[in-house]
Amino acid sequence: MAVKIRLTRMGKIRAPFYRVVVADSRTRRDGRAIEEIGIYHPTREPSVVEIDSERAQYWLSVGAQPTDQVKALLKLTGDWAKFTGEGSTESSVKPQQEKEGFTAPAADSVVKETKKDDEAEQAEEKSDEAAEAPAEDKADETAGAPAEESAEAGSEES
Repeated sequence: MAVKIRLTRMGKIRAPFYRVVVADSRTRRDGRAIEEIGIYHPTREPSVVEIDSERAQYWLSVGAQPTDQVKALLKLTGDWAKFTGEGSTESSVKPQQEKEGFTAPAADSVVKETKKDDEAEQAEEKSDEAAEAPAEDKADETAGAPAEESAEAGSEES
């Protein structure tokens, strides 16, 4: 039985990712696989290439033929050089950067108001005070005016 190491396509339209599989050469591209030995995500930055080196070496040693795309991936991981005995067996694949997880703020933390909010509140208070002050002054003047008039009227009569 002729065995190939090849890629099977997974994912959505325009968002592919691949599994590196060992399959009979007569099966279709996404058909039944003998074994899955790795993954390849070309759309991520940097591309993710993870291949089980031990299993890849086993299948290459028993005669599995890699496709051109898989051979390029095996060269990146250093498995092809290890199999042929030529060149560097070091992997040239850049490690994937881990994303920082979301950390919720502590329960005792307080959300501080911004200065703009404080300034806006102070401006409103000043405008409210300014609006109330003239009304009170006018009320005082009108309240004091009849008392003065009555006092003046009383002094004129005497």
